[in-house]
Formats: sequence, C-alpha cells, structure tokens
Amino acid sequence: MKPGDEYLKIVQWSDEDSCYVGTCPGLLRGGVHGDNETDVYRELCDVVAETLEVYKAEGKSLPQPTASRSYSGRFVLRVDKELHQRLAIRALQQGESLNSYCQKILKKAA
Repeated sequence: MKPGDEYLKIVQWSDEDSCYVGTCPGLLRGGVHGDNETDVYRELCDVVAETLEVYKAEGKSLPQPTASRSYSGRFVLRVDKELHQRLAIRALQQGESLNSYCQKILKKAA
C-alpha cells in the first residue's frame, strides 16, 4: 500500500465546471479537472503523492488519513437558541424526538 492510499479520493461530475473534478478532502484544498474520469483519478493520485512528498520534505506532520476513518455515529452540533426551539417544536408536531427529526432532515440533505 502506498501512503496516498490512506487518503479518500473522490472523482465526480461537476455540472458547474462541465467536467470531472477530483478532490482529496483533508489533504488538498483544490482539485483536479478533466474530461475523462479515469484520467482525473490517475492525476489525482499523482497530486496526492506529490503533496505527501512536499509535506515530508518540509518536515510537516501529515494530516490524519481519511480513507479508513471510522465514525462513531455521534457528533455535537451547536445551533442558536431560536433554531433549537423551532426544531424541537417541529419534532413535537411530527411526534418524533428531536434527534430522530434532525436525523431525517440530515438524511434528506446528504
């Protein structure tokens, strides 16, 4: 396994750019663009490898790997009091807990 394999790489079509865009969240701020999905992925892998080499050459700590990260299923979300109240009321109106109601909203948005 190469070091770059530890980082999540995403290639997806962008209607806005009219091309494929490859990104590596957590490691790269920008991305790679192109008309061929496979070529964009290959170029993205090269850019990730080059980025890791730059980190090492500059003596910087590597960001946490993202490809095999596990998630607990829990996270804290802070909102203002008014939003908290509105969400709690909506959840009550739906006959749901606030957690279930927010989870349903997040699933629709994702």
